[in-house]
Amino acid sequence: MSSRRQVIAVIFGGRSVEHDVSIVTGHQVMKAIPADAYQVAPVYIARDGRWFTGQPLTDLDSFKDDGTLDLDGVLPCLLSPDTRHHGLIVNPLAGRFRQSQVQRVDVVFPALHGSHGEDGSLQGLLELADIPYVGCATLGSAITNDKIMTKLALRQAGIPVVADYWFSRERWLEQSDDIVAAIGAEFDFPLFVKPATLGSSIGIGRADSPELLRASVDIAANFDRRILVEPAITGGVEINCSVIGFGEDYQASTLEQPVSWDEFLSYEDKYLRGSEGMKSAERIIPAPVSPALTQRIQQLSIDAFKAVDGRGIARIDYLARPDQDEVYLNEINTMPGSLAFYLWREDGFTQADLVQKLVQLAFEAHAVKRRNIYDYQTNLVAVASRRGVKGSKGKA
Repeated sequence: MSSRRQVIAVIFGGRSVEHDVSIVTGHQVMKAIPADAYQVAPVYIARDGRWFTGQPLTDLDSFKDDGTLDLDGVLPCLLSPDTRHHGLIVNPLAGRFRQSQVQRVDVVFPALHGSHGEDGSLQGLLELADIPYVGCATLGSAITNDKIMTKLALRQAGIPVVADYWFSRERWLEQSDDIVAAIGAEFDFPLFVKPATLGSSIGIGRADSPELLRASVDIAANFDRRILVEPAITGGVEINCSVIGFGEDYQASTLEQPVSWDEFLSYEDKYLRGSEGMKSAERIIPAPVSPALTQRIQQLSIDAFKAVDGRGIARIDYLARPDQDEVYLNEINTMPGSLAFYLWREDGFTQADLVQKLVQLAFEAHAVKRRNIYDYQTNLVAVASRRGVKGSKGKA
C-alpha cells in the first residue's frame, strides 16, 4: 500500500507592492514540486488580505491581466493558529448550506515577497500554528527584510558592508535641509536611496545631485517610514551567491555576475525584459572573478547567513571591485526573495532537487524546535489568586 503524499501549502500573493512578483514565484514553486511525492495546496492572498484556496489557483490563467483573481472554483480559507487544526480552515464563515472543512497541511512553502511575507509576519503565524515551513524563521526573516537592521547585524559579525546614512520619514519632513547637508558632508555623489524594507528594486533611486537626492527620498518615503542612503561603489560589479542550509551545515553556490542595462537592476530588468523573471536577466555564470575571490565570497555568504540566523535558502548580493580585492555585502534576499534555481543548476541541482532539499530542511528545523520546552507549570496562578494580582510579581 502506497504511503500518503505529504501536503505542501504554497502561499503566494499578499498585501505587498510585490504582489505580482509573488504570484509568479508561487507558480514557479508549484511547477517545481514533484507531483509523485507531494500534494500541492495552493493558497492565494489577495491584495486586500482575503485568503483563497482551490485547484484553479495552480493555473496562471486564473489571474486577469491586472493581477486580480477569477473567483470561479476557488474557496475562501484561512490558516488556523490553533495547533489542533494544523492547516487550513476552508469556508471559515460557512453558512446554512456550506460547511467549514479543515485541510491538514504537512509543510508550508511561503512564496510571499516583501511586506507580510518576507518580514517575519507569516513566519510568526506558522510558529503559532506549529506547522513546518520552508525558509528563515521569524527572527532571520525580520532582520534580512530590513536593510538597516541587516547592516547592523552584519557589521557586528565583521562582514564588510557599504557605509550608509539612514533616517525616518518623520525626520525628513521636519529636517530635510539638515539631512541633505549631513549626507553631502559624509558622502560624494552618486548616491543610492532605498526604502528600508522593500525588494524588487521598488522605490530605489540613484541621485547624482542634491536635487535628485531630495526627489529620490520623496519617492522612497512613500514606500517605507525609514529610508537608507548609500554611496555608489563606482567602478564595481555585482556578484551574487546563493546559500542553502540550516544549523551548522551550509553550502554556497556557484557565483554569478548580473549584467544590467542601467546603473542597477531595476524592476523592469528583473521581471519584464523576459518571460521567466530573474532567470531571464542577462548574467555571466560562473562570475569572471579569481578563485581566491570566489572562495572568499562563498565563505562570506555562509558567515553572513549564519549571522542573521538564516535557514533554508537565500541569494546574497555583493558589490565588488575585483581588481582592488574589495567586496561589500549589499543585500540578503531570503526565500522567496530568491530561490536561485538557475545558480544551483550549475551545481547539479534540478528544481525538484532544490524543493525536496528545502522541505527536508523545514522538517529538520521543526524537529529541532520541538526539542525546546514550552510547558513550564508552576503554582503562580494559585498564589496570585490568594494574594491578589497586584504586587504578586516576585513574591511567589
